[in-house]
Amino acid sequence: MRKRWWIIAVILVLAVVAGGVWQNHRQSSAVTKTTAQPRYVEKKRVHLVAVGDSLTHGQGDEKKKGGYVSIIKHKIEHHYRKTTVSTKNYGVSGDRSDQILARLNSQPKMRANLRKADVITMTVGGNDLMQDLEANIMNSPKTVDKDVDQAKKVYVRHLNQLLTAVRKQNPHAPVFIMSIYNPVYTYFPDVDVINDSIVKWNQTTQKVMGNYHKMYFVNINHLMSWGQYKTPDQRQQLIQQEKQANQGKVSQTRLVNIMRNRDHNLNEYISTEDNFHPNHRGYQQMANRLFKSMKDHNSWEYVKR
Repeated sequence: MRKRWWIIAVILVLAVVAGGVWQNHRQSSAVTKTTAQPRYVEKKRVHLVAVGDSLTHGQGDEKKKGGYVSIIKHKIEHHYRKTTVSTKNYGVSGDRSDQILARLNSQPKMRANLRKADVITMTVGGNDLMQDLEANIMNSPKTVDKDVDQAKKVYVRHLNQLLTAVRKQNPHAPVFIMSIYNPVYTYFPDVDVINDSIVKWNQTTQKVMGNYHKMYFVNINHLMSWGQYKTPDQRQQLIQQEKQANQGKVSQTRLVNIMRNRDHNLNEYISTEDNFHPNHRGYQQMANRLFKSMKDHNSWEYVKR
């Protein structure tokens, strides 16, 4: 009997010791897991570099505040209270993708700022397409489609060269590229050839971007093209009104008259300065859409400690 109790006592002691070892192991693992978790904090300074055409330059902004670039700076600083944003604006009106690339290759300061950037924004492609549409818009839709497809091949090559050059200077900063839009949609909503060409062009930009790391497409096409006509009923009414004036085609005379009108534009987001670029309200809309994407992909704002 004594021997049996002695065996039981040994088993109980071993069980207690084993339990203690297991508990210590669990606590040790928990501590290891806790300490292994990285801590992300807001950066004190964020360097934003904007590259592109007239939409980056801020053309049409009647307040002369620099378009979306100055607006996005204030939005970031308001939302992330600990962060101060410095911006460099390399937007030039009229530039195509190949011309933006030529500036990047010829300007050491632009390359240096790209290397220091925490985040890069870009507008590109509008002038590449407009160059083709201006030459062919009066042709038949089939001819325009064919010409746009040809122009698209050149654009793909130039855009790849531009994005490769940007990534060569800065492999890590997220790049946010905004789409193009139809500045005359409210006057020609029934002319499908313009709308279809812009959709195809945006799809091309997005497809090329897919070959690169941390590049995000910000689609402002409907936002800026439709303006205040946000519901299907409002747009359908607009189409019915404009069908009588257009009969499904672009009139050169009407187009010229629209561009020359300095008092009014049917789209409340488009500047009456040239009836083509955004006004300040339009740039605010662009910045809102851009900031939403930047918050969704916010590696630019946090540093790991």
